[in-house]
Amino acid sequence: MKYSICILLFLSSLVVGAQIRSLGGGLGGFGQGGTVRLDSLSNDEISVKLSGKTKYTDYKIISFKNDTTYVDTILNIKKEYKFNFRRKDNFELLAFQNQGQTFNNLAYNFRNISDFPDIGFRAKQFNYLTIEDINYYHVPTPTTEIMARTGQEQGQVLDALFTLNFSKRLNFSIAYRGLRSLGQYRQSLSSSGNFRTTLTYRTPKDQYNIRLHATSQDFLNQENGGLNAESLQNFLTNNPNFTDRTRLDVNLNDAESDLEGTRFYIDHNFKLFSSVDTTNTKNFSNLKVGHILHYEDKQYVFSQTNLTTDFFGDANRVSGNFAEVAQYDLINNQAYLEFNSKYILGRVKVKANYTNVNYGYNTSYNTNFLTNRIKLNGTGVSLGADWNGRIKNFKVNASARIAPGSGYLAGNRFSGDATYKKDSVFSVKGSLDLISKAPNFNQILFQSTYNNYNWDNNFVNIDTRNIGFSLESKWGDASLDFTNIEDYVYFDTDATPKQFEGSVTYLKVKVHKEFKFFRNFALDNTLMYQNVSQGSNIFRVPEFVTRNTLYYTGEWFKGKPILVQIGGTFNFFTKYNANAFDPLVNEFKLQNTTEIGYPSLDVFFNARIKRTRLFFKVDNVSSSFLPNKNYFSAPNYPYRDLSIRFGIVWNWFI
Repeated sequence: MKYSICILLFLSSLVVGAQIRSLGGGLGGFGQGGTVRLDSLSNDEISVKLSGKTKYTDYKIISFKNDTTYVDTILNIKKEYKFNFRRKDNFELLAFQNQGQTFNNLAYNFRNISDFPDIGFRAKQFNYLTIEDINYYHVPTPTTEIMARTGQEQGQVLDALFTLNFSKRLNFSIAYRGLRSLGQYRQSLSSSGNFRTTLTYRTPKDQYNIRLHATSQDFLNQENGGLNAESLQNFLTNNPNFTDRTRLDVNLNDAESDLEGTRFYIDHNFKLFSSVDTTNTKNFSNLKVGHILHYEDKQYVFSQTNLTTDFFGDANRVSGNFAEVAQYDLINNQAYLEFNSKYILGRVKVKANYTNVNYGYNTSYNTNFLTNRIKLNGTGVSLGADWNGRIKNFKVNASARIAPGSGYLAGNRFSGDATYKKDSVFSVKGSLDLISKAPNFNQILFQSTYNNYNWDNNFVNIDTRNIGFSLESKWGDASLDFTNIEDYVYFDTDATPKQFEGSVTYLKVKVHKEFKFFRNFALDNTLMYQNVSQGSNIFRVPEFVTRNTLYYTGEWFKGKPILVQIGGTFNFFTKYNANAFDPLVNEFKLQNTTEIGYPSLDVFFNARIKRTRLFFKVDNVSSSFLPNKNYFSAPNYPYRDLSIRFGIVWNWFI
């Protein structure tokens, strides 16, 4: 957050500088005069004077996988679901009371598992932007987006993006998301920052292409350990003396956790020769040689001014403040050869990786823990290939990678999917993911001043197999995932990692359908069913999760200058032994004493005026009239009470 003001001023100066230009001035070879039209829900148009050949599809957002979407200013129910500090739909997550805090899992996704073991501390990484989260841009005029949202009690979220093309072939973007929120309970302040910048360039004949991004991210949380026993009872009985939640005592009063991460990623290639023959009569065409560099550095710090042995257990000393630091860095170099061929019906990439990873501590934090290791190191070589092809009406993708050896980087993966699309009527997708990789490093080695939080494990690789099916159609959407996990690693009730000797079998089925009626009204429904047939004693999810939103959409006033969206969202999940949160390792652990499951109701009023979307929301309205105060995010961690928040998303096309 300390850099957010500087970043905002910088972006503002760029916008102001660009506004000085004549609207008909064009930019970087895109031409002059004319208009561009950006579609919206009510078929309004946003006019920006440009080349007459420029249209809204020229404002491109390009994903890591090179899928292209477009900048839009629409207001629909999906925008309501994504208006949060992550800017993602949180349907499968259970938020804690303060934004910027962690989430408990209502479901799990095993379709996109990373190739390499991570530092861990997964409860800190729900808002961590991965390589796949970074977008690249191609815009005919300088484009800006600002998102702002109020926090809990005090604070706000600000997400600012600025991107421009210096020419048709060179794009630059810079963005910063800053968050600071005090929270409703003691010792629950959140403060985070996500800085990212991107650059893409291609030579005039596309002979050389490069895209790169850099990120710097930090996530600071005060950790209160949840309500103590007396305060928990006062909360459950709705004691009127404690409606001010800051009067409730918590287990920790001086603990903080901080995760910081820096990444540099570059992917560039050189085209050795190409073919413009659309029949692809050559054996090989568009032959490219390329290189990818991925550098990632992460650091986790847990600190206290005083020991809390009644909460964490005995320590190796009796007093004093401390800060325990775990460090992780990864360097991966990939060389690849990419080409098209008529013999393989598409594109093939052959790749080789050389990877180095380091994790550990600069010093031992506990003299009672006897081990010769305070650092883990690994170096590995892997070989693989990707294939993207088309077989009649099927679009097929496959990826394979093998890393021989016995170190932390040893393993293998195979991923494949096939998609059949019937115009705009429906599309069906099937996928298969097989991966073997080491557990995260904090599950293997961890050291702390507290005696119970020290371990040095020799776990074997985790083997995960996932079969998935997805259907998108005008009649509704559905997905099914069947997952089998061998040697699953979890955190037990005492917060120590254990490797399950059996097999976890997990089924997840999700359906979505929106019903529209009376012209302006709609009912949006998402239902998820889950079943764990094996390993349910260590892998826990609710059986049913549902979200139902009834809302009205209409254009108001003469000339229809305002589009409004008014509605309410009902959320519910069945009772289950939800995992407990451990603030020292920032992981969720098993617990067998508390069941969580409850309904909640949110209401909202949203509006769009030209390119501006306004959001007004009342969270957990049901807490004001439900007789039982049993809404929790994790044992001892209540979900937020009724709270009012508002925000804005604003786009400029200069």
